[in-house]
Amino acid sequence: MEAEIGVFGGSGFYSFLEDVEEVEVETPYGKPSAPVTVGDVGGKRVAFLPRHGRSHELPPHAIPYRANVWAMRELGVRRIIGPNASGALKAELELGEFVVCDQFVDRTSGREDTFYDGPETTHVSAADPYCPDLRSLLVETAGELGIKARDRGTVVVIQGPRFSTRSESRWFQEMGWDTINMTAYPEGYLARELELCYVNISMVTDHDVGVEGAGPVSHEQVVTVFNENNERLRELLFAAIPRIPPQPAEHLCATALRGARF
Repeated sequence: MEAEIGVFGGSGFYSFLEDVEEVEVETPYGKPSAPVTVGDVGGKRVAFLPRHGRSHELPPHAIPYRANVWAMRELGVRRIIGPNASGALKAELELGEFVVCDQFVDRTSGREDTFYDGPETTHVSAADPYCPDLRSLLVETAGELGIKARDRGTVVVIQGPRFSTRSESRWFQEMGWDTINMTAYPEGYLARELELCYVNISMVTDHDVGVEGAGPVSHEQVVTVFNENNERLRELLFAAIPRIPPQPAEHLCATALRGARF
């Protein structure tokens, strides 16, 4: 069983496909969050993995990120799309708007965030952490569909499961960052370590607590807006996935290990 393209997240997303097959993948890092579901989208074999588990039983800090990314690679995936429910740190970002980020800021702690624990010391650059080709394709496709998607942005990733204090949220805004969530790191960086392409889609589900006029963030609010906009996310992915070409051999993501080892 092989796939070309991977999609993380998407609780219930794969239920829109027909003739899917489930695959149990063993990895050196334990079991992934759930069995991987493989199906066809516009002639592309696509692997879907709900990062929080089938019943959303895994909180952000407990997700087996290394196992999840490794499982995708094990199935032959070279290009990954990672949608996340995200808070907005800017008032002008609208609920349901997508931000196709080009940068992240890591504010997590204690997560297993590398495949390279030695003995060969490996430093993979994170200067430009998201695949520029996938980013451009998603923004272009969204524009054709009339879906509001912002090109570029910085997502700050917090540890969770708690939401930010007002002071933390204001600090993140003052730094000029755009969106906030709990799952974008280390998922995307781990993909880069394995020389896979990865793109983040931050879907705005709320305005973070420090944004002027915003109240405390609730899980209920996040889920409600996410469900309301899940159809647009599905529309975007179903339109974009058939247009994704194979990963080029000479590519920023595919050559990430060049010069990374001592």
